Amino acid sequence: MSGRDEWNALAAFTPARVALGRTGNGLPTSRVLEFQLAHARARDAVLAKFDAHSVSDALGRPDTLLLNTRATDRNAYLMNPDAGRRLSAASRINLTHGSYDAVLIIADGLSSTAIHAHGAALARLILGSLPNLKIAPVCVVSGGRVAVGDEIAQALGAELSIVLIGERPGLSFADSVGIYLTFAPQHGITRDADRNCISNVRPGGLALEEAAHRLAWLVAESRRLRLTGVDLKEDAPDLRQLAHPDRLGG
Repeated sequence: MSGRDEWNALAAFTPARVALGRTGNGLPTSRVLEFQLAHARARDAVLAKFDAHSVSDALGRPDTLLLNTRATDRNAYLMNPDAGRRLSAASRINLTHGSYDAVLIIADGLSSTAIHAHGAALARLILGSLPNLKIAPVCVVSGGRVAVGDEIAQALGAELSIVLIGERPGLSFADSVGIYLTFAPQHGITRDADRNCISNVRPGGLALEEAAHRLAWLVAESRRLRLTGVDLKEDAPDLRQLAHPDRLGG
């Protein structure tokens, strides 16, 4: 098989831009236009206005809290990352301290498109996978970054922070959600290395059901070991293995 044929065969298994063809010394016009469209979609995902109310309505939980960060607009969010890591004063006073096992936070992050498409459905799957936990009111955060979950969990008295957030869009897709799990988060103290991340959650990547299953496994291990981050290794069997135990080996 020639090198060109090998690239063409690979293209059937990946959305990455391989085997694009050539016209003279450049790409075919159709491929250039595809790239420009993908770039435009990525920009739209980053800049699109977040509709927190529609996400809350789709979630269907009456006690859901709609919160804002100190990023007063999208430009402030992109230019000043720290603004997205802190709640606004008006939102902060709406949080009442209690005693919860976990809080689930849904934030727009760098792709409102992703959260609009999958945020509520993924949140419902996650809540359904954690039936024995005392869960704080779900928080939908506009202009949020991952670390805003630290402040929210502390304010609510939640042991675990679970943040669903729109991931930075690529040029193949713009609807990827990331899930970040943090044990005993503390604002300004918790480091990125103290979190576990499940990435590329979307129908064309890691299926929503699989992501919820893996998160439930991590939550159980986190509560058992009293930690998250680099010392917590995710080793959950995937749902297909559970459906066919003979594939687990032994």
